[in-house]
This record gives sequence, structure tokens and C-alpha cells, in this order.
Amino acid sequence: MHYLPAFLSCAFIVFGLACQPKSDPKKIIANAIEAHGGQDYDGKHISFSFRDRDYDVYLNSGQFTYERMWEDSIGNVHDVLTNEGFTRKVNGKEMVLSAEDETIYTNSLNSVVYFALLPQPLTDPAVNATYLGADTINSEQYYKVRVTFDQAGGGTDFDDVFVYWFHQDKHTMDYLAYEFHVNGGGTRFREAYNVREVNGLRFADFINYTDTLHQFPLEEYNIQFTSQQVQELSRIDLENVQVEVIEQSAIATGQN
Repeated sequence: MHYLPAFLSCAFIVFGLACQPKSDPKKIIANAIEAHGGQDYDGKHISFSFRDRDYDVYLNSGQFTYERMWEDSIGNVHDVLTNEGFTRKVNGKEMVLSAEDETIYTNSLNSVVYFALLPQPLTDPAVNATYLGADTINSEQYYKVRVTFDQAGGGTDFDDVFVYWFHQDKHTMDYLAYEFHVNGGGTRFREAYNVREVNGLRFADFINYTDTLHQFPLEEYNIQFTSQQVQELSRIDLENVQVEVIEQSAIATGQN
């Protein structure tokens, strides 16, 4: 999965691109980030629960700390991912991990945070965005943008492909589709619901669909969705979402 970027000035992005055409994917993404909270992501501690695990996200001027905590049969597990790397502690003791396990745990933690904070991660320099045109979903007008990643800086899953549908008037990210290659690979389509704002940031839960035909391009997922040719696979629900301002020094330790 793809790491969150050093935070750019969203105000600069939006106003600097204001004179460019609506088909400019960078402007579409910048408008979406502004609609979802813009600069309010920076300097924040975001916490939530997802599938019986607690997450803490600390963001500050390109520095990040992601934490995940839960209890299972081996005890209290505490994962921490920062700009410097990944550690896992069980019952307070740091574990020695194989390179394979470290990659698996890193990707799973980063993936949850990445999806929770979209579209903010699309400011990453490794992102390559292409405008695919306009679409209509459920009588609403959308801009469709395809995203690929450079291998340098694109993470271990740099070959994943995403397609986003951004509302033409509200600029919100209401739908996305993606193609992945781990665990046998596949594609997914997500529909936002239970949208809410928490201290200036927009969060949504998602209905996660898979396709039934397996015979169409990723960017045509919306057609299969509206013709009911997809099936619900799961729900991506973030619970107990909270957003707090953190001190400048907190990012180094993951504590507020």
C-alpha cells in the first residue's frame, strides 16, 4: 500500500490551479481534498476503531505515526509505523520479525489508514493521475480520475490501480474502484455511506463490492454498479472517530 505524503499546502494547490480546465486531474483532486478537510489534516491526532482494533494516526508536516492496538490469544499487540519503520510489541516486549512478516504487518496497518484518509494521500509525489471524463451515477454528475503510482516512492503495491469518482459540484469522493495483486489479486468497488464531519474532516464508511462478470475494465465499474452486476462483499465501517489537535512534539512519540 502507498504511504501518506509530506503534507502540501492544499490552499496553494487549489488556488494555484484555479485557472486550469476542469479536466485537469490535479485540480479535481485538490478540490476534493479541500472538500474533505484540506489543511485540517495536518497537526492532527485521528483515532478510530475498525474490526475490533483501535487505531491512532498522528500527522505533522510529513511526519507520521500510525498505531494499532488489540488483544488476542497471544496478549496485547501494539503495532507502530513511522517514517523510520515498523515495530510490533506483544505485552510490552518488542518482537523480532522476519522481513516477510514485517512487510505483511506494515502493509495491513498502512492500508487501513490510507483508505480511511482518502483523498488526502493523493497528494503523494508518486501519484500519477489521468482524467477519464465525466460519468453519471445515481443521477449525480462525477469526474472520473485514474491513479497509478511510480515504483520509486509508490510502496510495495506500486502496481495497484485506482479509479475515483469525484462529485462535480460537491467535489466529494463518493465512489472508488481499485485493482490489487496481493493474495491472488482482484478488483473492488466502494460506495460511500454514513458520511459525517468530525472537527472539520470528512469521514465515510464504505460498502465494498466485488464484480460478478470479471470481464470489464476497472473504469467501467460504475456501469456494472448501476446495472446491479456487482455483489456486496463487506462493509468498511470506521467507529468512534475522533480528531484532536496534537502538540508539535507528539509526532515523535505517538503520544498527545
